[in-house]
Amino acid sequence: MTESVWDLFLTDSNTNLNKKYPSLYPFLKQLRFVSADKEKIVLNCINPGLKIFIEKKLSLIEEELKKYTQKKTTIKLIVSPVKKQVKEAPLLSFQLTTEDLLIKSGFSRRYSFDNFAVSSTNQVAYAAAQAVADNLGTAYNPLFLYGGVGVGKTHLAQATGRKTIEKDSTKKIYFSPGDLFTNELIEAIREKKTALFRKKYRRLDLLVVDDIQFIAGKQSVQEEFFHTFNSVVSFGGQVILTSDRPPTEIKNLQDRLRSRFSGGLTVDIQPPDFELRTAILLIKANEKNIDIEIEAAKTIAEKINDTRALEGTLLSIYAKTFGKKEKIDIEAVNEFFSIKTKNNIKRISPNDVLRAVSSYYNINISKIKGDGKEAEIVLPRQITMFILRSYLKLKFKQVAFFLNKKDHTTVIHAVNKISRLLAKDPLLKQDFDRIIASLNLST
Repeated sequence: MTESVWDLFLTDSNTNLNKKYPSLYPFLKQLRFVSADKEKIVLNCINPGLKIFIEKKLSLIEEELKKYTQKKTTIKLIVSPVKKQVKEAPLLSFQLTTEDLLIKSGFSRRYSFDNFAVSSTNQVAYAAAQAVADNLGTAYNPLFLYGGVGVGKTHLAQATGRKTIEKDSTKKIYFSPGDLFTNELIEAIREKKTALFRKKYRRLDLLVVDDIQFIAGKQSVQEEFFHTFNSVVSFGGQVILTSDRPPTEIKNLQDRLRSRFSGGLTVDIQPPDFELRTAILLIKANEKNIDIEIEAAKTIAEKINDTRALEGTLLSIYAKTFGKKEKIDIEAVNEFFSIKTKNNIKRISPNDVLRAVSSYYNINISKIKGDGKEAEIVLPRQITMFILRSYLKLKFKQVAFFLNKKDHTTVIHAVNKISRLLAKDPLLKQDFDRIIASLNLST
């Protein structure tokens, strides 16, 4: 039993175990690998409550884990003792670790500047994030990072939080996805707790909001974030924002927020080139103690453009070679992609495409399947039709039926139109490639 096997188990739990027991997986993610031998794995719980909860599910987890270890593996749960510091007075104070502080603040312990691979496509963003971590509130405020899926926006933003805490554990930092900020505000309004909401967000040394584009079009949320932004900055705090597009291209965003977002440093992170993808893959393999030949890593990097898909591909190949080979070689990689090519289209469903397009353009699925004629709805609808027809190979009538269209000639028109636009509109082609990459389909 190794940490890599446990990581593989967690990855598959997100798709397999989670289907049977959806309430369990969020708690599994909070367990930290400590050690393992042939018959036992030791996992750390961040608090006693988590330990009590997981203990009730141990037989279920161990039974699922057996599929990966090929034998009975006992799980031992521990809770790390809280470190104590003796003050001059006889009173004791408790000091949380860096990882504890990060998790408490919504950050992940996985991301740091040390495990971020740098190349010409992201070196400006990397340098900017380093500068912000060294000079909160003074270097670039806000730091606005944008780019497609898997280019490293979240990694850099999270690494800034880690470095901030490592330098000064008293700093107040918080990481919030855009949709979480929205949900928290709605909940606060409903329960009449907006004062607590503002107290949480407005006195931070570092506020990171991931996918800030999700607050667009929501007037009350934008109003609250405008005041939150001003409060953090006015008290000397730092704001870092990430998005899939620059401030000028976020639709339905208030002009005053667009102005604030553009008032610091805006950095475009380009998709990783071949060399960077190879480096990222080798870093991931090293972190998970997976032995992989350099030529095998290069082959994966050639075929996979999305960095998030790189890790998933690595674990998938590892699962197929585990117990059969000492390392991942070129033969194992070629065999994996040969099978994947045959099965890939079958794995992507029409609903997957619909969700990917609606998420990218930040519009409701119901609008894509509706009858709205607005340009901001029609284009995503036509792109959806194009992908369903050209990539999933659905018939025109099947596409029309799926999107609630009576006449399949609408689909024919959409497919022809998008095909022409992709050939002459580089901005649309860039958006389209990002959507395709998020679906792990090849362009």
